[in-house]
Amino acid sequence: MASQWAGEEAVFTKAAFWLIGAGILGAVIAAVFGLMDFIAIPRGTRAFTIGLTHMVLNLTVVALFAVNFAIRRGELDDAVEPLPIALSALSLAVLAISGWLGGTLIYRYGVRVVNEEAQAEGYR
Repeated sequence: MASQWAGEEAVFTKAAFWLIGAGILGAVIAAVFGLMDFIAIPRGTRAFTIGLTHMVLNLTVVALFAVNFAIRRGELDDAVEPLPIALSALSLAVLAISGWLGGTLIYRYGVRVVNEEAQAEGYR
């Protein structure tokens, strides 16, 4: 949205484009480690269901941002159009929900968290 109000639209438009690309790359790398965590969760558990939902939402976000990246590709010298802005807003909303679920996996169910003895060792 800054590109619509700034005096130099291209700076913000290009920055958003490349940051979205970097975010997609980072998400793909993170997905590898997330998948390793996910396959360690026993099937049929509440944590597995939440993990599956978390994974699907994250893949949806990556797909939305990939579409957003492709749409923005041809318009790097002008202010960003409303569609990519709306896609970014939708992606961030879905990502917030997925992040909350990821936090639930860690802080409520202890997925991929060390046991208390090993954790206490870090404070000695």
